[in-house]
Amino acid sequence: MPRLILASASPRRRDLLRQIGLQPDEIRAADLDETPLPDEAPQRLAERLARAKAGHVQPEFPNDFVLAADTVVSCGRRILPKAESRQVAADCLRLLSGRRHRVTTGVALYAPGGRLTSRRVTTVVRFKVLSGPEQLAYLESDEWQGKAGGYAIQGRADAFVTSLNGSWSNVVGLPLHETANLLNGLGYPVWNRA
Repeated sequence: MPRLILASASPRRRDLLRQIGLQPDEIRAADLDETPLPDEAPQRLAERLARAKAGHVQPEFPNDFVLAADTVVSCGRRILPKAESRQVAADCLRLLSGRRHRVTTGVALYAPGGRLTSRRVTTVVRFKVLSGPEQLAYLESDEWQGKAGGYAIQGRADAFVTSLNGSWSNVVGLPLHETANLLNGLGYPVWNRA
């Protein structure tokens, strides 16, 4: 039986897959330039990067299923970076405070033989107005490190969310409904595994 290869080093994506009973046979992260193209919309960026990551890993596993994803946080057309420093995380929190933003995840899947399909899923999230002490406490937690938009909804930042329209797992980094449908649709049995 073909194996499932996850083209992502994200522990959150592995955890989400485990929630639906899937354990990747191998993890092979694709290290790509994630810089947006000029005037690239956030939704297109997420799907383009997911497809590129899957395409980078797939040649090594032509007889297996290769799953990749990329998550982009945007406020309007502004794409927020992955927070690699405390200052970037602080800037993101200030921008998101009291506002609605979008989290888009592109999911790409190669089936054995090279057939590629992809989807993008967008969730609208609204944050409460964050006080200075709330922002400081969140920055002190270090949960923001490496997170798109400077926060992780599966942690303390969930207390900032006043509304969420769409998939919660999408905001974590992998929309489970759409991912399961892609896998099933291309012949990888998600629900009837032995």
